Amino acid sequence: MKAPLRWFEFCRKYVAGRWRTSAAKSREGMADGLAAVSLAMVKREDGVPTDEQLRLAFRWGIVPANAGADVPADLKAAHDWLTTADRPVSDVADAAVFEDVLYRLAYKLDGTLAAGDTYRRRRRALNTVLEHAVVAGELPDNPLQRARRKYVGSHDVVDRRVLVNALQARQLLAGVSYVGSWDRCRGRRLVAFYAVLYYAGLRPAEAVGLRRSDCDLPETGWGTLTLRETRPVSGKQWTDSGERHDRRGLKAREAKSDRPVPIPPVLVTILRAHLDTFGTAKEGRVFGNERGGVVGSSTYWRVWEEAREYALPPGRVASPLAGRPYDLRHACITRWLNAGVPIAEVARRVGNSPEVIHRRYHGCIDGHEEAANAKITKALEEDGDTAV
Repeated sequence: MKAPLRWFEFCRKYVAGRWRTSAAKSREGMADGLAAVSLAMVKREDGVPTDEQLRLAFRWGIVPANAGADVPADLKAAHDWLTTADRPVSDVADAAVFEDVLYRLAYKLDGTLAAGDTYRRRRRALNTVLEHAVVAGELPDNPLQRARRKYVGSHDVVDRRVLVNALQARQLLAGVSYVGSWDRCRGRRLVAFYAVLYYAGLRPAEAVGLRRSDCDLPETGWGTLTLRETRPVSGKQWTDSGERHDRRGLKAREAKSDRPVPIPPVLVTILRAHLDTFGTAKEGRVFGNERGGVVGSSTYWRVWEEAREYALPPGRVASPLAGRPYDLRHACITRWLNAGVPIAEVARRVGNSPEVIHRRYHGCIDGHEEAANAKITKALEEDGDTAV
């Protein structure tokens, strides 16, 4: 009788089989989800490394290119534990072990609830792996299919507190221009970057990949950005090119499809001024760093954090208001919805489904409660059911 297949080796083979056909972000998400679950799939004995070390060692060891390579010294103890003290795959069906697996899906290392998107991504990764284990004969069935969802955290509804109004947005864009020395232009070259998030609803990764050829910028009136590529940050170990930014088609669309986004005159003016001042970066991209390379997420995060300190009153800097560059996209979408743009058209412009827009932004649309109350009052009056 052959020895039962152990968890880490099973995951390593599974990821190797999926690697070639997966995008860099998918590889990273798969590794993150399985790393979280693996904390429940190792024995807890004296000398066990910290959860953080185990997680890092798993993420390193799961990369196919690292198979057979020397383990980094700072990860060796954790890697050895993963490969010698891990449980058989069949142990996932044990009630106590599986309870811990479910906990690891929903909680971060510090014991706080993970974000809803994180939980769902981890659960999808685990479900796919367990289905594979059933096909491979390592499990009789998938225990996740019998488990009730216990996650009770955020449903990823946009928090109104992060939304900026038009005046605050202009102040923040002005604040960006003051970041860094004037000669190096660290902040000035990113003003238009944040502007396309606020005025056109782009994702940061879409703005990073925007090219001059994608932009119709007339001297007067509305223009158009035709989005064709996104440059998500994944890390060198997850991409085929060895670069930190992957090169992908648009999210939730066919690889060669595009998404035209009309842009208002104010954004046309900002983009024309940006191109007149800085020109284009390598590969014709609209935005680039000082060397013409891809704008890194760490760069636009640091600039944004500094800009908030310039633009916001001291009491608001520690608040959630525009805490992330992505919150500018949230503000854009909310503004369009409150202006009466149909949900289907908002969804088309920002590259989401109408269901996602409705679910995430329903609490940010002004006037809906008053309109609903008015309709109910009218119905009561028509039925003669009014208060005396």
